[in-house]
Amino acid sequence: MTFQDPLSATGRDPLPDPVPLSGCPYKADPYPLYARMREAGPVHRVLFPSGVHAWLVTGYDAAHAALNDDRLGKNHDRGNDRWRARASIMPEPQHSQLQVHLLHQDPPRHTRMRSLLTDAFAPRRVARLRPRLQELADACVDALPENGPADLVTGFAVPFPFQVLAEVIGLPPELAARFDRDWGKVVQPVGPADPGRARYEERLRGLQRYIADVVAHKRAYARDDLLSRLVAARDRHELTQEELDSMVFQLLVAGQEPVTNQITTALIALFRHPEQLARLRTDPAALPRAVEELLRYDSAFELTTWRFFDRDSDLHGTRVPAGDSVIVSLCAAHRDPRRFPDPDTLDLDRSPNPHLAFGHGVHFCPAAALARAELQITLGTLLSRLPGLRPAVADEDIEWIPAVLGRGTHHLPVTYDRRV
Repeated sequence: MTFQDPLSATGRDPLPDPVPLSGCPYKADPYPLYARMREAGPVHRVLFPSGVHAWLVTGYDAAHAALNDDRLGKNHDRGNDRWRARASIMPEPQHSQLQVHLLHQDPPRHTRMRSLLTDAFAPRRVARLRPRLQELADACVDALPENGPADLVTGFAVPFPFQVLAEVIGLPPELAARFDRDWGKVVQPVGPADPGRARYEERLRGLQRYIADVVAHKRAYARDDLLSRLVAARDRHELTQEELDSMVFQLLVAGQEPVTNQITTALIALFRHPEQLARLRTDPAALPRAVEELLRYDSAFELTTWRFFDRDSDLHGTRVPAGDSVIVSLCAAHRDPRRFPDPDTLDLDRSPNPHLAFGHGVHFCPAAALARAELQITLGTLLSRLPGLRPAVADEDIEWIPAVLGRGTHHLPVTYDRRV
């Protein structure tokens, strides 16, 4: 069973089947399309630029249910041949060596691996680290031009999350200095026939060599830090080598890029609502609740990663074949008027605010407390130390990244009156 688009009965063009999720207008503002999809039903067949077909879940209740549905597994082995033929997943041997991290595992393996991470990102530890995180944020601002203009992506949104990550996981300065941000692009789909595939595989091999160096260093110079504990777990045979390398891969890539992107989406939302920005500048106590609303209003994790049924199954009235990919649209769920009154309004006092920006269920982001602290410190620091902070380009000239699952910008040119 598939849903009939009721919009066709209202004089509006029916949604195509599948719905293409591509193009600059869509990446710049996907919310009108998501609204139409929610109105037409909770599940739709969609087409990604790589040619992958998937089933997209759009409403809040349906999204919440899917994130907690134990019939849906994350392991890529569940994917069928149709998905595998088009999915822009890593080639071998890297796929087997780097893709067995938490995002692609199910309990009980997922539970065992996740238990090794939780203490490093626990809220109590994050609270103790906040003075150090503030020092890192201030140092990034100190390096900006005194009077602007500046690019807040290269000048702050990239270096700050990476320096925080290095601090939290125990990445030594000499190895942190060698990390190439270009390696992070290996999570952006590049299909086997794509002209950029060779460059993609080059990045992948470079990142894999770097991970091997990190593991060798932590084995030789163990400290009381997360990376050292993961290497020790491997040496005690609590992790396979592939699990260790994959977890380091996930930390280095997923541990910073989403925060970078969320900084840009939050700032753009505030630039579009200058009265809200002015309020936060004069009322920093409002930052914790404001960050929750900014996470809801325009989440850096636009879509979740793949999930699969192991048999033909019903998903909110739609029959989904075994091994087809199911993806949850967090951004579409966050603008559902049945859960969030006036959802297209940025309301910094919104409460309750049960957004799904960090997921839900067993795959809830283990570093959510750290990400919240980073966003609060980022906004508090930039707004207090850069008076008159404002965009330096027209809104329509902002370049959104073409990533399939995430939202963010390559650059964010700004100006300000002075650097305090």
